[in-house]
Amino acid sequence: MSSLLETKIAARQHALREQGLLRQRKVLSVDRPLNTNASTSSPRFVFEGRAYVNFSSNDYLGLSRAPELVEALHLGAQTYGVGSGASPLVTGYSDAHLALEREFCALTGHEAALLFCSGFSANTALMKTLFDQHDIVVADKLVHASIIDGLQDSGAQLKRFLHNSLESAERLLARNKTSALITESVFSMDGDCAPIAELSALCRQHHAWLIVDDAHGFAVLDGYKKAEPAKLIDVQVVTFGKALGCQGAAVLGSQALIDFLVSNAREYIYSTALSPANAALALAATQYSTEHPELQQQLLENIKLFKRLCREANVPLLGSDTAIQPLIIGDARQTLQVAEELRAAGIWVGAIRPPTVPVGSARLRITLTAAHAAEDIATCVAQLAQVLSRVGVPLVTERQAADDHR
Repeated sequence: MSSLLETKIAARQHALREQGLLRQRKVLSVDRPLNTNASTSSPRFVFEGRAYVNFSSNDYLGLSRAPELVEALHLGAQTYGVGSGASPLVTGYSDAHLALEREFCALTGHEAALLFCSGFSANTALMKTLFDQHDIVVADKLVHASIIDGLQDSGAQLKRFLHNSLESAERLLARNKTSALITESVFSMDGDCAPIAELSALCRQHHAWLIVDDAHGFAVLDGYKKAEPAKLIDVQVVTFGKALGCQGAAVLGSQALIDFLVSNAREYIYSTALSPANAALALAATQYSTEHPELQQQLLENIKLFKRLCREANVPLLGSDTAIQPLIIGDARQTLQVAEELRAAGIWVGAIRPPTVPVGSARLRITLTAAHAAEDIATCVAQLAQVLSRVGVPLVTERQAADDHR
């Protein structure tokens, strides 16, 4: 006889499978070792014996396989070992962590920084430590799940404004005694950017903090960074697994905030610290991205090429100008079908379905990197247009797609 939990698990998994929403891992291997020309060709991996061009990676600058950073990790491990050995408040906080925190402060203008092992833990720790049942928090409708989870744990009252709508945000700020407004710099599913400067002005007017999850913007987009983020943003969350190509995250803000988190954030207090080797790697990656602006320029060129080719082929994009290029299909099963047919052609793109995105907005999430070769981008678009036509997904203009999504 099955237990209650076994019955619940089986029923839930069956329902997800029937809806085309079951999530499963796939074991991938490298296409070629780093001692070849892997760093000078489009990102690829091997799945079940076949190589695919990877258009699903957050490695926007191609740093995860940069030989210089492989060497930096090697040197960090030789210097510090492979782990931190304890929580930061015991013996896990080293000069490697301090050096990385100081680098982030120098780049952004914030007074202090605190390192976490992932962006999810950084966001949830910040939210549920900073806020409680006495706080009212206003957030963009499309903020990341880690922010929502942290706010729910905090007990704060959450009010959500229409995505990227200054009018909607202002209405909520005016009607409520708000502690903070939360948004993202680049939204992970739509690929569009928040109006940071305008939101900052609203927050100043209403005496609320502006908190920005900068996971998909840091080291990629200039924008508000030219104005020094700390002048616009009270709290900035940076993750290392996107443009920096490695692992970990940091919360940046005032010294008072960071001291408060050190004393009260349970994820920080009771977790083994990020390894010093990874901190040394993140420092090297941050410096490398700053010293090589041609990587950002190449990424921009690849984005422009992809958008131009899609426009010429009437492939319906949302109008994003970032590395994240969504194509809304709507139906989850049809989205999976399109992704599978692209894989048959050697192109791997993400099939994003509910609950990650709202019901009816399942999509392909195509991500570009500085490492993609122009010929592979052209092949991706050509195959995409063919598959959409064959499956019966309407080919519309980019403007129509954006208007329909709004």
